[in-house]
Amino acid sequence: MSARGIENPVIVAKFYDIVSFEALQITAAVDFGYVLLSGIADAIFIGAPDVTREELNRLSLNILQATRHRISKTEFISCPGCGRTLYDLQSTLKEIKAATSHLKGLKIGVMGCIVNGPGEMADADYGYVGAGPGHISLYKGKECVVKNIPASEALPRLIALIKEHGDWVEP
Repeated sequence: MSARGIENPVIVAKFYDIVSFEALQITAAVDFGYVLLSGIADAIFIGAPDVTREELNRLSLNILQATRHRISKTEFISCPGCGRTLYDLQSTLKEIKAATSHLKGLKIGVMGCIVNGPGEMADADYGYVGAGPGHISLYKGKECVVKNIPASEALPRLIALIKEHGDWVEP
């Protein structure tokens, strides 16, 4: 039985003759995203010469996760950063990913500022939001639970918050 309770799931397969893996990712996401989001298909199979089965499986899982058909990893929501971002967003996101990417099914928002961050990560389970120069606020869902802590303490406190709510598993 499929995730939607269908006994005979529809699996859509497509084979590509695309040389660039980046082009394959974009084309497959467009092709399969539509059929998954519209309910036409329940699963996908991607074929491409010169691309390893491991890469194709990872691409398939990424598309399935993006369409909410199969959750297989942590999802990170992040803004691009702007003039209000008062910390190194890219390196911080990399550190947070390294520490939490094993938490399958969680959504973690990493936002540059308090102005738009909480709204942009509204559906995240946990949030890490720039609160001012060198300070971070942490969220559980839409609620700010720790305000204005030094950035140097923020990642350990985020992990502690995830543990406190029972969402942590050891890597």
